[in-house]
Amino acid sequence: MKKRILILSGGISKERSISLDTGNQVAKELKKKYSVKICEPDNNLEKNIKKFKPHKIFNALHGQFGEDGYIQTIIENYKIPYTHSGVIASAIAMDKDISKRIFLKNKILTPKYINFTFDKNPKELTKSVEKILKFPVVVKPINEGSSVNVFICTKKNFLKKVELLKSYKKIMIEEFIGGREIQVAILGKKKLGAIELKPKRKFYDYTAKYKKSAKTKHIIPVQLPKKKLDMVLNISLKAHNLIGCKGVTRSDFKFYNNKFYLLEINTQPGMTKLSLVPEIAAYCGISFFDLLEWMLNDASINR
Repeated sequence: MKKRILILSGGISKERSISLDTGNQVAKELKKKYSVKICEPDNNLEKNIKKFKPHKIFNALHGQFGEDGYIQTIIENYKIPYTHSGVIASAIAMDKDISKRIFLKNKILTPKYINFTFDKNPKELTKSVEKILKFPVVVKPINEGSSVNVFICTKKNFLKKVELLKSYKKIMIEEFIGGREIQVAILGKKKLGAIELKPKRKFYDYTAKYKKSAKTKHIIPVQLPKKKLDMVLNISLKAHNLIGCKGVTRSDFKFYNNKFYLLEINTQPGMTKLSLVPEIAAYCGISFFDLLEWMLNDASINR
């Protein structure tokens, strides 16, 4: 009898469409061997679990409530093995402030930053930015992924962009680091590989990541000296282990002035046709199906 795999997909985050795409791509592959059901993480989740009786859950959710420890807490109540990182690691990785503190404490370079809450005066924020970071800067939510609501700001448009993020209550203002976009995939304890992105847009934003029309160039293998490539792979595995991640992660870097700056670590990397982890895996001789099956075999309870 085929093993039953419940795929959690969709959700209510701003990355819902990406999650649906990931869920559909995963389901298409896993149907080759498994009995598969796609399910929303809604009020019908318990009913679907009791009716379908999955052997394992593949978490294909992205963004808030999907990769921040929230859904992981719910899944663990059902004592069903699930993919990707557990409650604590997911929550830490999703919170850019907490994860950056861990990076810095462990001598991993990351762009300088300050946090801002909207109970303070935004005009005073401009002075702080000029003193601590200098323009241009990157303005972003503390707890979003896929470059959702991320802006590169000059002094002229800074406060206008900050105002657009008022619904988040707390945001991060980060120094802008130029240079090359390099991303690294980790598979359990294995340094899988790296890929370089060359966006035609201003930076590697949501459109550059998920729209074919953006024509972002993917370069693999990454043209770096072996010593430098080994360095960025090692930093990724170190960050993965420090946060306590499980399964697959993808770390995003800027390479500037011969230094690697870790921007963030993603515990739920996309599995769409344009996603980077499957592309890195394919270059390493691992098919999409084999990658997904590895993730299922790695699934466990209380991660």
